[in-house]
Amino acid sequence: MRITALETVVVDFYRTNLVFLILNTDEGLTGVAEATLEGQEHAVRGAIAVLAEAVRGKDPLRISQTIYEANRDAYWRGGPVTMTALSALEMAMWDVSSRALEVPVHRMLGGQVRDRVRAYANGWFSGARTPEDFAAAAVATVEQGFRGLKWDPFEAADLQVTPRDLRRLLEPVAAVREAVGDDIELFIEGHGRFDVPTAIRVARELERFQPVFFEEPSPPEGIDALIEIRSKSPVAIAAGERWFGRHAFVPVLARNAVDFVQPDITHSGGFLELSFISTLAAAHYVPFAPHNPSGPLSTAATLQLAAALPNFRYLEIMAVDVPWRSDISDEALVLTPDGDVMIPSGAGLGIELDFDAIAEHPYSPHPMRLFSDTVADIRPPDARSYFNLVPATVP
Repeated sequence: MRITALETVVVDFYRTNLVFLILNTDEGLTGVAEATLEGQEHAVRGAIAVLAEAVRGKDPLRISQTIYEANRDAYWRGGPVTMTALSALEMAMWDVSSRALEVPVHRMLGGQVRDRVRAYANGWFSGARTPEDFAAAAVATVEQGFRGLKWDPFEAADLQVTPRDLRRLLEPVAAVREAVGDDIELFIEGHGRFDVPTAIRVARELERFQPVFFEEPSPPEGIDALIEIRSKSPVAIAAGERWFGRHAFVPVLARNAVDFVQPDITHSGGFLELSFISTLAAAHYVPFAPHNPSGPLSTAATLQLAAALPNFRYLEIMAVDVPWRSDISDEALVLTPDGDVMIPSGAGLGIELDFDAIAEHPYSPHPMRLFSDTVADIRPPDARSYFNLVPATVP
């Protein structure tokens, strides 16, 4: 079997565009993967076009060799664009290899350690403005089945926030905690907003709400800053979505900079690289909780890791999404009454794309909004659930 082409398709997804990679072979077997990189769709497609020339004619079953040589032969290494392209190639090769054997990817990663994984919801708060709005949305999401809620309550904060503004920004957190009770897990996102003293002050204010973690409290480039924040924070610190490959994670774990590690399979190197990072984290007794706010293929790949990695703790997933999410693939996620997502059992990534449906939602530019108060609107007003819910009697 030989690789004949790498192709990309793009689908508008409201706040971003999903980029899908399709790996074609001379035996008619096709692999798919996600290469979504918010705001950098054209750059990633260009990087994949360069990779396509390098891997044409290669055996798609020789994953380690192909990825090693593609990285070795590149003069410029690392960074979000290159690593996203490499990650997608690697995932598509795993999809082909597993499909050839008619087994899920997790079977080739060592088999299952679980058949379901605890999920926390992102995107559930879209459109909320007042504390009452957030509380109502939180209750509705819990009623849907989720037992964990994540969001960024900090609007356009940039490095610092005044005491008065912080009190106001935390009012929705207080409202959500009161509305859902103490049994629901809360996860607070920082998006790298704060300098060291501000992040420490925010973490101390968050303590009374008992979040599972405070995510990315400071800009991702500063490990020393993260270490200082963690040393003084009364709540656990999580980070990793904007780090790429093992070389970024080795010093973070060696220096005890985080309590939860969050690589993204779409950006950090694919299955083998995240498996390696998971092992590094396990050696430091740090839970593995990958970043996953993207589309169906990213989620499908992350679920394969969840099946096989013992220290995989949480699956991040969107509670609701664009109305056409269910149209562009045969994704069939099952959410249990106790907040778990079931691991799919299909061959490869266990998912097929519908290219006709994708074509109905072409590329549309979406500026990043991390430093505007519209960051809460990460899903459209008509966003809807895309999960299959199972009754409480299912074991």
